[in-house]
Amino acid sequence: MNDHYKTVKNYLIRLDFDILYENVEDGVLMISKEGEGIKNMILGVAAPILIMEQHIFNLPKRNENIYCSLLKKNRDIVHGAFVLDESGEKVIFRDTLQLENLNLNEIEASLNSLSLLLSEYSDQIINFSKN
Repeated sequence: MNDHYKTVKNYLIRLDFDILYENVEDGVLMISKEGEGIKNMILGVAAPILIMEQHIFNLPKRNENIYCSLLKKNRDIVHGAFVLDESGEKVIFRDTLQLENLNLNEIEASLNSLSLLLSEYSDQIINFSKN
């Protein structure tokens, strides 16, 4: 697992992400690149996959219209998807990638997908967080 961890970390450094926290033993990294809208994103190197999660917003209350809108938007997202945490109160962007053949372009595409999503969908996300 350490080789996969080192590979992921090196890719993140090459992509100019700030590494805010890391735990090699647990395979966890926290990254930010605020200019791209990515802040405190958690990456888990858990062979055979890399798990990427970015908290987007909290749902003040359950709302079927918001759930429906998020599911429809999932269809437009190139990489990753909106998901809910176990409590059903936090909306998270989540993507998983295979570690065995992971390359720089693949991890960059997933991170760019999140940045694009945040730039295109920010007004709706702000409205959802207020409802």
